[in-house]
Amino acid sequence: MTRKKFIGGALAAGVAPTIVPSSVFGKNAPSNRITVGGIGVGGIGKSQIPQIKEAGFEVVSLCDLDWEYSKKIFNKFPDARKYKDYRKMIADEGDKVDAYYCGCPDHWHTLVSLAVLKERKHLCCVKPLTRKVDECRMVVAAAKKAGTATQVTACTSNDEASVRLYEILDAGLLGEVRDVAAWSRRPVWPQGMAALPDWEDPIPEGFDWDMWCGPAKRVPFASKWGKRAPYEKMSKEAWCGDAVYHPFNFRGWFEYGAGALGDMGCHRANTIYRAMGLKWPKRVEASSSRVSDVAFPLTSIVTYDYETCKYGHPVRLTWYDGGLLPPTPKIAGSYALPSEGVIYYGTKGCLLFDAYKPLDCKLVFFDSELEAKAKSLPRTLPRRKGWIYGEWLQACKGGEAASCNFDFAQYITEFVQIGNLAVQTQKAVEFDPVTMKITNGNDAADKLLHSAYENGWNLEA
Repeated sequence: MTRKKFIGGALAAGVAPTIVPSSVFGKNAPSNRITVGGIGVGGIGKSQIPQIKEAGFEVVSLCDLDWEYSKKIFNKFPDARKYKDYRKMIADEGDKVDAYYCGCPDHWHTLVSLAVLKERKHLCCVKPLTRKVDECRMVVAAAKKAGTATQVTACTSNDEASVRLYEILDAGLLGEVRDVAAWSRRPVWPQGMAALPDWEDPIPEGFDWDMWCGPAKRVPFASKWGKRAPYEKMSKEAWCGDAVYHPFNFRGWFEYGAGALGDMGCHRANTIYRAMGLKWPKRVEASSSRVSDVAFPLTSIVTYDYETCKYGHPVRLTWYDGGLLPPTPKIAGSYALPSEGVIYYGTKGCLLFDAYKPLDCKLVFFDSELEAKAKSLPRTLPRRKGWIYGEWLQACKGGEAASCNFDFAQYITEFVQIGNLAVQTQKAVEFDPVTMKITNGNDAADKLLHSAYENGWNLEA
């Protein structure tokens, strides 16, 4: 099947759980154990693979290009079979693996996902699901065809704070919410680079740099910035310090990552989109610090305008990153906004969704009268336990679909993709989700909608 055929049938129709007949699984029926293989485990997988095990999966195999960087996670699972090439892993593991986790850099998500889904395996992919819109449509279509359980690692939208938010909005306690502001302190990796490194470092022994670049542009390997760092030094929470591309610091480059919006925008949008019933924005605009041809800016503000929401009125959603914050509501007084959060501005009041602690989000009422009304509001919507990986396990066993399954993840993935088009081009973007075209003459953005695979890799399936 060609890319064109995939995309032609790929528009998401809605969020509908897929229950797979037990005959698909044979000896690994939903009532039995669910084995998982991890692909790209040295980075974020280092913390997420143990969480997957804790949720109830059996980790049986691990794959990463850099075995030195992956040593810590390998040591945690000494009995897991080890691989360097995901293609060999999928071929060799066969029926020994029921589900796969993809924790690779963003430019690898599509190829890995398509390979897994072709084998009709369950799949959990780190966010964002893909880097480009056509990739997203292909992966969503492949997941529908596979009929397996999927999940993206955006923070759950079924926790107590999120579901309580839905009940408050549905009850009209905030009035009409026409404005939403979301923000993140990220990036905590290098961004704002004006150009690619102009030097080349020796490739570490045993590390396949060509394979790491894969379908993206192949550039000379550069190890650390050192005194040549062209960006402001990152804070102590920077996860991989001085690395140029690998480990972890791929996120700031257009070619390999999706910036702060692609990283944290998925977390925030997962609840916002469900709360407001959003799909695609009509128009997106961005302003930011300096944008080069190769890297995301240090800070940005992205404004999304939606023609309607589930409550029947327009919505403007504004995203802030790089330490920028929205104006504090007057009613909040001197309240210090958290470094990760969302504010819902309604005609009758506003509400803060404090996301500083992702496992313990909370609602903050700046108005005591509004808070009192909310306390008396009955709890009518179901809550789910299990967070990201528990939800996925339930789905793998034939239960309810995970909350950020690929059908739903399409919307939040394209939310960050289209926002990044506005950032990269510094021009407004109006996107037609049916024709997959930019309709307001932004030719540069239209070109960036589509993936350009290199080095012999392609999206033919």
